[in-house]
Amino acid sequence: MSFRKHRKQNLLTGILNSFREDGWRVLILNDIKYHPFILRISKNEESFTVRIYIWNLTHGGGAARPADEYRIQVTGVDRFIDQPDGRTLILGYWEDENVYAGFDFNMHNGILGASPSIQIRDNALRLASINGYAPHKRENDEIAIAFRPDFFGEYVRSLNQLHSFGQSDRDYEILEKVAQDPNQVNDQEIEYVAVERKTVVYNVRKKLRDNSFKRRIQVAYSCKCAFCGIQLKLIDAAHIIPVEAEGNDATNNGIALCALHHRAYDKNLVTFTDNYEIVLNTETIEILVQNGFGAGLDVFKQTLNGRIHLPSNVDDRPLVQNVLRANEIRGWNFS
Repeated sequence: MSFRKHRKQNLLTGILNSFREDGWRVLILNDIKYHPFILRISKNEESFTVRIYIWNLTHGGGAARPADEYRIQVTGVDRFIDQPDGRTLILGYWEDENVYAGFDFNMHNGILGASPSIQIRDNALRLASINGYAPHKRENDEIAIAFRPDFFGEYVRSLNQLHSFGQSDRDYEILEKVAQDPNQVNDQEIEYVAVERKTVVYNVRKKLRDNSFKRRIQVAYSCKCAFCGIQLKLIDAAHIIPVEAEGNDATNNGIALCALHHRAYDKNLVTFTDNYEIVLNTETIEILVQNGFGAGLDVFKQTLNGRIHLPSNVDDRPLVQNVLRANEIRGWNFS
């Protein structure tokens, strides 16, 4: 089958930005003038080839359709083609709320009828806009997934398992509950989920928590690095007390850092005190210089402010106890 030319480059740009802001590297494998898009995405040790069909989500309208229904109107293709050794995504995008809807390829892999459309309900889209994602069980038991751009990578990673939750009402209820509030679903509940879907629930819960933490930190710090003030969409959310050291996801246990200073902070090259003063690790720097790794040190020092940039909301600022405990864990001694 030949692919028709189209004007979907704006949708592709949104997809690319979603992956890249979540740390995924992206290669475009086909001519972007044609639809579907074929991408190769990779992050750490994972990589996927994805074939992406996408249309705008529009209101169903008409007396014969539910008032809360949104749908994609499939045009330009007579069937969806599976991506060999990869994943096929059937997506809708709702610009008003900056939310995607993903549909199950396995439920739509035959010849498409005349003027086909695929639907999702408004409440799932709006919940995803607020919390990050939401599942929706359609009348044919297909599981559609509504999700924000910051959940895109997790959606691809867990694609087949997420759409399989229609096979168990109990498992689906847990998935719904995670969407409502990931912090209200404990490990014991997840252990009742079928083995083939259990890991997905853990991963989804973790991703939603991570995304919530990141968004809160970025908002609190106006998307600026607390050490140097840079923005440019290069800002990470760093834990002050690490999670592995019993740190939590409270905003006052986080700090916004650019990629360079996040890595420097994690490598103990720089920290800040309970008076919010930025401090360099002179012992480590001396060793680096002695071993021939001192290039760029002066420039690095110049990027640092004297004190960290603080959130305007006092409750969002680093908690003094967290700062003291984190520096103790990291081996800093200011005496």
